[in-house]
Amino acid sequence: MMEKVIIMGAAGRDFHNFNVYFRGNPRYHVIGFTATQIPNIDGRCYPAALAGEGYPDGIPIYPDRDLARMIRDHQVDLVAFSYSDVPHTEVMHKASIVTAGGADFIIIGAPYTMIASSRTVISVCAVRTGCGKSQTSRQVLRILQGMGKRAVSVRHPMPYGDLTAQVVQRFASYDDMDRYQCTIEEREEYEPVVDMGIPVYAGVDYEKILRKAEAEADIIVWDGGNNDTPFYRPDIHIVVFDPHRAGHETAYHPGETNMLMADIAIINKVDSAAPEQVAAVRRTIEAHNPSAEIILAESAVTPEDPGAIQGRRVLVVEDGPTLTHGEMRFGAGVIAARRFGAAERVDPRPFLEGSLAGTFQDYPGIERLLPAMGYSPAQVRDLEATINRTPCDLVLAATPIDLTRLIDVQHPIQRIRYDYQDHGRPTLAEALKRRLSS
Repeated sequence: MMEKVIIMGAAGRDFHNFNVYFRGNPRYHVIGFTATQIPNIDGRCYPAALAGEGYPDGIPIYPDRDLARMIRDHQVDLVAFSYSDVPHTEVMHKASIVTAGGADFIIIGAPYTMIASSRTVISVCAVRTGCGKSQTSRQVLRILQGMGKRAVSVRHPMPYGDLTAQVVQRFASYDDMDRYQCTIEEREEYEPVVDMGIPVYAGVDYEKILRKAEAEADIIVWDGGNNDTPFYRPDIHIVVFDPHRAGHETAYHPGETNMLMADIAIINKVDSAAPEQVAAVRRTIEAHNPSAEIILAESAVTPEDPGAIQGRRVLVVEDGPTLTHGEMRFGAGVIAARRFGAAERVDPRPFLEGSLAGTFQDYPGIERLLPAMGYSPAQVRDLEATINRTPCDLVLAATPIDLTRLIDVQHPIQRIRYDYQDHGRPTLAEALKRRLSS
């Protein structure tokens, strides 16, 4: 008899694991997905057109809190844990719920779900959300451009809309993002790469995506997300570390897996972290993956007008996922406020609108910051209203996109950019060129 399966996920790794491991496998029948981390993705359905034979009605997506009931009601045999940026203890708490219910609990081995490419693949991943993986991916693309290579970026999935319309997506302009009704979280990843003149692929079916990308590239850059492992088998695996969260590299799933697989380990943010934090991360890498080449990097923070920050009451808007499940207490906006003399960081919590109040309840450690949440049009409107209700002299927008293209900000606003910068030698370019030529 076929084993009944639940896949635990967050609209990314879970769909990929289904596509490459469970779909068409006569041993298994997936009775449902569970969803967590991302707002408003439960209650949907993985469409029949994507699920394939055996799923004429598609596959329902349930809230993660229903896991024990689903195991009991459906007499489930197997639960596959398929999301990321989770403490090791939390993974085992989920395993305890599963095994207490009578089902087996698995984490599928990373290589089993990696698709082979006919092109060279450079993967850029991280040990936590918010380490600086995206800026590192862009630096890799700049290096490849300088070498005269045809490169495309394939981004870890963020399929929050109509899945049947997102099987294979290609972004080469802002119009493409409008056409696919991209969320703020998607735009934060796509816009800076498109601005470089490089197309970005994303979607749901990463086998189909890869074949499209291979047709226009010499090198595929896998731009990982949420500290997940690569969907494609890398020739060079780059992993980014954050010394502000020293110790997390061995405490989170699957960040530790990424560390153990790394060819190049980049310790980022050494310009703002304490030397002892940097040293601690270096010791961990050397102890657990001594073959990895270690590179030090800075996350260079650049305001549009540094002098305008001095003495002002500022509202800091940071990257959303970094503050939520990434658990960072601050980002580039706070660094800019401190470094360039802001008089005060205004607390937005008394002025929260709509869904943002729930975000702060779920993540109470955010405090005097505003995450740029925008997983739906309604949430974008809540963000706009919260910013405009918060009394301040200046908004520091430390998200990779121009927020004023999406919302009407009534306060003066200044973008805070942050980019990869080598900190001494070896440089990332030196390491990549050496490996690509060998």
